[in-house]
Amino acid sequence: MERSSRISGFYNLGLEEKLHRVKEFAGLTDEECEAIKVGRPSLDEVENMAENVIGVIGIPLGIATNFVINGKEYLIPMATEEPSVIAAASNGAKIARKKGGFFTTSTEPLMEVQIQTVRVSDPHAARNKIIENKDEIIRMANTQDPALIELGGGARDVEVRIVDGRLGRMLVTHLCVDTKDAMGANTVNRMAEYVAPFIENITGGKVYLRVVDNYAVKRLARARAIFDKEALGGEAAVEGMLYGYDCAYSDPHRATGHNKGTTNGISAVVLATGNDTRAIEAGYHAYAARDGQYRALPVWEKNAEGDLVGTLELPVAVGIVGGMSHAHPVARAALKILGVKSSRELGEILAAVGLAQKVAAERALAMEGIMFGHTKMHARSIATMAGAQGQEVRQIAEIMIKEGKVRFDRAKELVAVGKGKRE
Repeated sequence: MERSSRISGFYNLGLEEKLHRVKEFAGLTDEECEAIKVGRPSLDEVENMAENVIGVIGIPLGIATNFVINGKEYLIPMATEEPSVIAAASNGAKIARKKGGFFTTSTEPLMEVQIQTVRVSDPHAARNKIIENKDEIIRMANTQDPALIELGGGARDVEVRIVDGRLGRMLVTHLCVDTKDAMGANTVNRMAEYVAPFIENITGGKVYLRVVDNYAVKRLARARAIFDKEALGGEAAVEGMLYGYDCAYSDPHRATGHNKGTTNGISAVVLATGNDTRAIEAGYHAYAARDGQYRALPVWEKNAEGDLVGTLELPVAVGIVGGMSHAHPVARAALKILGVKSSRELGEILAAVGLAQKVAAERALAMEGIMFGHTKMHARSIATMAGAQGQEVRQIAEIMIKEGKVRFDRAKELVAVGKGKRE
């Protein structure tokens, strides 16, 4: 039977049954399932992942369903503490399915590293000297990672900018590197360290910064989807979403929340796969301000049939080999659930998830309000805080939602009543 990410009633299943369904979809082993349930490596292994480690904080790992990307079915692992994020992504993907799902493309996995040179008396001439020696700089850089060269990657180009700083003019050399399926920060930093003395020698300047460029504008992913107007709630919903987007595009105050809503989904997948959430978010927000004003990054339009069309382009410096993606057993299992074969595929998934996440949030804002989708999970959180356990959590949450009293004091009352009945 052909596998499908459309699992009816998935959210109603118990934890063990959910994991069993994912195990069947992705071909997980018993050991991989156990790693997901435990949620972390051994404490001895964790101690080597950061400084001054004293323990581990657990983040819920869930699965977004319904995703079809370039005709392929995906279950999407997402690590997030925010209620309703996974449900929103699943809902957005469900709506996109009606019109074929998400269609994605990406550029080559090119990362850049910056080499800053200061105290240069003739910056324009020095810039030319660096360019004249481009082949030698590339050759030197490529001696630092033979394994990457064997895989077909390596340094590809050198670009030099003259930047006016507060302390004077500086040269910023960009070494562009094809990092293949790695995020590549360590590799490009090592290359920059190695070629820095050569750049100092030919320019007569002093090199200070030698660091990865997290504004990864040469490493982009794009997604496109059509969201059926009737599934969204009709013409009124589409109109409301377009007006909301107009505000987010034009007003940095709204753009901030709009983009945060998009990265709710993106960052959850980045975290689940052991990638760098800070690098992705920094690049995302810088890209949103690339024309000089901070704007909403997803773009919403209406096609001739009146459906909502969404597109998203963003920098995606992610990898599927090395780093935490390899070291963390849950991250390895998450990548297996995704079934990705390259860093480009993972980047394209992030773009699709961002669109799915945002369309669900914008629909809520345009129609019933943002709290409607949050209420169910918020009520469960309140019930848990009040001391509810097991099935009692859902029961108390449903009572509070029906009463319109999703409050801690009401939850405490209901927990007390339940304890009285049991006793």
